[in-house]
Amino acid sequence: MKISVSDELRNACPDFVGCALFAPIRNTETNADLWAEIGDMTRWLRDNFTIDTVKQRSGIQATRQGYKRCGKEPNRYRPSNEQLCRRLLQDKDLYAVSTVVDLINLASIRFAYSIGGFDADKIVGESLTLGIGEEGEPYEGIGRGQLNIAGMPVYRDEVGGVGTPTSDNERTKLSLSTTRLLCLINGYDGNAADTRACAEYIGELLVRYAFTKPEEVLITEY
Repeated sequence: MKISVSDELRNACPDFVGCALFAPIRNTETNADLWAEIGDMTRWLRDNFTIDTVKQRSGIQATRQGYKRCGKEPNRYRPSNEQLCRRLLQDKDLYAVSTVVDLINLASIRFAYSIGGFDADKIVGESLTLGIGEEGEPYEGIGRGQLNIAGMPVYRDEVGGVGTPTSDNERTKLSLSTTRLLCLINGYDGNAADTRACAEYIGELLVRYAFTKPEEVLITEY
């Protein structure tokens, strides 16, 4: 699958770098060892950041700036990387969704990047393009209903939007029946090394928790 960045997004966010991960998976409801890792990461986050300082993490700060440059207010439509960190810093627990969703959330907390996780078999066509949402563009966020994505970075397949930094789309979301994963790591801070490291970390987690073999993980940059 080809992943590309539109000229309008590139003009608004010239530093953007993306990293895509493709892998076969076997998803499960939960994994105790994974949640032990999430607990360790939660303690690390709470020891090192507050609600006020977490916005200064490079991945979060740059994503917020990207929203503003595209025309969206990040305080009203918080990117998922900031949502996750804020939730933990408010002494709330993360929701347990499924093993693969949970490990993607763990990677997002560790690296402070917004990460899209998709069922690759539900994407229509052979390519995705990252652009900017338009007024009135239909988009059903996971658990959020219709989401106003005007002025928001959005990945589109042949049918329409599948992912934004705030919420992925119901149409292409991961489920327990998903067998092919596509992950998109969004580096609005321009740090190609860290976005690659984040993808590699997700690959390691998939090997440990989602029955993926190391040689089956494919990582590409865009």
